[in-house]
Amino acid sequence: MQKYIGIDIFAGAGGLSLGAEWAGIAMTHAIEISPYPAATYQHNHPNTIVLRDDIQKIDTSSIKTGKQELFVIMGGPPCQGFSMSNTMSRNMENDKNFLYLEFVRFVRDLRPRWFVMENVWGLTKMNDGETMEMIKESFVGLDYTIKPKILWASNYGVPQKRYRFFLVGNRDNIPFEFPQEMGTTITVHDAISDLPILTNGQMLDSAPYTLPFDEASEYAQLMRQDSTESQQNFVSLNNELVIERYNYIPQGGNWRDIPDSLMQNYADKSRCHSGIYKRLRDDAPSVVISNYRKSMLIHPTQNRGLSVREAARLQSFPDSYYFMGPHMSIQQQIGNAVPPLLAKAVFEQIIKTTNEYERSRKHTKS
Repeated sequence: MQKYIGIDIFAGAGGLSLGAEWAGIAMTHAIEISPYPAATYQHNHPNTIVLRDDIQKIDTSSIKTGKQELFVIMGGPPCQGFSMSNTMSRNMENDKNFLYLEFVRFVRDLRPRWFVMENVWGLTKMNDGETMEMIKESFVGLDYTIKPKILWASNYGVPQKRYRFFLVGNRDNIPFEFPQEMGTTITVHDAISDLPILTNGQMLDSAPYTLPFDEASEYAQLMRQDSTESQQNFVSLNNELVIERYNYIPQGGNWRDIPDSLMQNYADKSRCHSGIYKRLRDDAPSVVISNYRKSMLIHPTQNRGLSVREAARLQSFPDSYYFMGPHMSIQQQIGNAVPPLLAKAVFEQIIKTTNEYERSRKHTKS
């Protein structure tokens, strides 16, 4: 029997769960309403019961974990209304902003020993900070000790400059400190340099790696594990004009490097989002992998967009992790996910803190 068990609500494609499993937590249940992310989750977590339904319709009493204590509830309530990049929906009239109350309901009813709620960092700025205080008070009212923090994914072995907000709580009044940052930085070159060379629009379900395992970076070896070939090497097809624009963009550059003569379909080139047409740098972590097709993130050395497997690597999904659904859905699933290595660091710290607390109690009793 696994010592620690957990459930993942608002599970998406399963990045948070994968990190928890790597840390030593068995996932008994997951809840995800969207069919393609739910299918991805079930494919990669075959021993987990996946409930494909609206969380507001799920009775918490239907979640059965037997006699074993529920160690942790985790999840990321939908963040459309919290995202700092989405000014159209960033307001308290957005119904999705209140789905966090379903997270509160599950914690209240199932009383896990710990909970981990993650979200975009913009949540901390919402409504001048009042939204964050409201969420924190909801859990304090359930007698949970809480600790919030914004974590930078690249400080925890993820080759990506990505902020995520974490709120960790426990019902034993245990002081919790987030894991210390790693001293090394993983670059884009470390992450994807052994993956297949591809062309614009190429769709290879499987292709050989370009480097033997022992010549790949330590990070690439971690991602490859027992995989013998790279899967889901899918690249979106861009038109000739877009590819011509790519020719002018150096590593680290963006739309500003494109000649005005090639941007005439934009009413005002100066108003382009700074992340559009961004070519990644080989010698640094990636920019945020959101929907990398819409923002047209460019491979550092090849004139094309990122492949599914490259984006998954930059999110720290292993090569064995297979995404279900059409290409556009897969791109969104990867962009929405919590980087598994970041999640792993948080859950390992939770387990370490729990073990230290239990040893301290035994020592006190003796």
